[in-house]
Amino acid sequence: MSALGEKGHVFVVAAPSGTGKTTLCARLLEEDPGLTLSVSHTTRDPREGEENGVHYHFVDEEAFLALVREDGFLEHAMYNGNNYGTSFAAIRAPLGNGRDVVLEIEVQGAEQVRESMEEAILIFLLPPDLVVLEERLRGRATDSDAVIAKRLAIVDRELAAARFFDFAVVNDDLEIAVRQVLDVINAIRNGEREKAESEHGRAQVLAAWEASQPGR
Repeated sequence: MSALGEKGHVFVVAAPSGTGKTTLCARLLEEDPGLTLSVSHTTRDPREGEENGVHYHFVDEEAFLALVREDGFLEHAMYNGNNYGTSFAAIRAPLGNGRDVVLEIEVQGAEQVRESMEEAILIFLLPPDLVVLEERLRGRATDSDAVIAKRLAIVDRELAAARFFDFAVVNDDLEIAVRQVLDVINAIRNGEREKAESEHGRAQVLAAWEASQPGR
C-alpha cells in the first residue's frame, strides 16, 4: 500500500527530453489496460495537437503557484522556464481503486517522488546515444534552436540523477523498450522485483549504456 494509503502501484517514467517517454507511455496504456496515466499540470503553452486535460492540464502561473502553496503537488519542478507538476488529486482516485498509475515526468520531479514516496518504482529511459537524442529533438520541430540547446545542456545532469532510479531501459527500438518496461511493471505486481533487477537493474543498464557511448 502506498504512502497515500492506497492500493495501487506508482510507476515513474522519466528521461531527458527527446528520449521518447511520451510515446512510450502512450504505448504502455495501449498494451496494459490496468495502467492509468497521471495527467500533469504545466504552465507552458500547448504544442500543436495537445489537448487540455488529456496531455496536460494547461494552467497559468498564478493557478500553478496556488496549488504549490496548498501543498497540492506530489512533485513539481521548473524545466526550461516552465513549471510542471503532478497533483495528489490526479493519482489518489485511481490508486484507491487498485489501479496502477504511471507518472510521465521530468527527472527533477522524479527525484522529489523518491523523497516523498519511497515505494514508488522509478524507471529511467535512456536514448540510444546523445547524437540520436539531438536528432530526435530537432526532428520533432516543436522547439527553437535556443530551446533545444538548453535541453541538451542539462542532459549530463539528468543522466547523473539516474542513480536515484530503480530500473533503466534504453529506447532504441520502441516496441522492445515498451516490452521491457512492461516486464518491470509485471514483475513488481507479481512480487518478483529481483527478477526485474537482474534484467533491467539501473546500475547494470547504465554501465552498459555508458560503455557504448563514444567519447564517454
